[in-house]
Amino acid sequence: MSSEHGSHPIVIKRIKKSAAAHHGGSWKIAYADFMTAMMALFLVLWLLKAQTPKDLQQLAEYFRTPLKVAIAGGNKSSLSSSVIPGGGLDITRQDAEVRKTPDDAVQKAKERQESERLRALKNRLEQIIENNPVLRQFRPQLLLDITSEGLRIQILDTQNRPMFRTGSAAVEPYMRTILREIGPVLNEMPNKVSLSGHTDAANYSNGERTYSNWELSSDRSNASRRELIAGGMNEGKVLRVIGLAATMPLDKKDEMAPVNRRISIVVLNQRAQSRIEAENASAAEVSVAAKAGAAGQEVQAGLAAASAPAAPAASAAAAQGNAAAAPAKPGSVQ
Repeated sequence: MSSEHGSHPIVIKRIKKSAAAHHGGSWKIAYADFMTAMMALFLVLWLLKAQTPKDLQQLAEYFRTPLKVAIAGGNKSSLSSSVIPGGGLDITRQDAEVRKTPDDAVQKAKERQESERLRALKNRLEQIIENNPVLRQFRPQLLLDITSEGLRIQILDTQNRPMFRTGSAAVEPYMRTILREIGPVLNEMPNKVSLSGHTDAANYSNGERTYSNWELSSDRSNASRRELIAGGMNEGKVLRVIGLAATMPLDKKDEMAPVNRRISIVVLNQRAQSRIEAENASAAEVSVAAKAGAAGQEVQAGLAAASAPAAPAASAAAAQGNAAAAPAKPGSVQ
């Protein structure tokens, strides 16, 4: 029919829809990158877990150090006006700005040497006690140990063998023997000595209003100092003599226990000695300043008192001068 009329045939095109393309292999590359990154992350976590705390601090200090300092060296950026924090070279401190100096290393070496000398002195005292038949029988009453202040020698009281007479600072003969044997040995080191007296919790009948455990512990400590010096210890070695009463019991469960009555002799290390001397120096400065202020007030009071009667005298002199300068009245007698 179309051929009869000479028209062109009508062609209908139908487009078939297909599924989306697979975008090639790009997703495989992205997945491989992701897996590589995850593997690297787990590897880093495993390495961090296997490191020691010191190595971790070194690693932290590495990342704290600015690039400028790492490349060019010099002062840390935190010491300048920059807002970028800098790192330190001391990996043993929490504060990155602190680092050890040669003086610190020298001080540490001196403290180690001093600690060794104190331990050697402790061993020597133990040998003296063991070799001396008189002291050997008192060995259970002697405690020797190393503390943060130095070598501590404690002489303890017992129920059947007290160091002092009851309620007084009179030294018993065996206590005198112990102190006089220890005294010369303490001269082997230049370190100062601190003495402290301790009592039990038994109070006097009058309480603390008159003579109490405070006075008793102080007197016993001072009596021990005299016996040490009588035995041969240098007088200048004593830095402090104190009484602590019953405030620091050795047996905390039983404050009435005989072992709480004791004398403590501490051969001070340099750190403890410097701390005590600094405290005394501060107290002395305050005392001197107070005395200076009182003296100044006395001087000012003296000046004020001296100037007080001078004011009326000056007024009288001025009045006489004015009378002389004024013209005389008629009929007055000059």
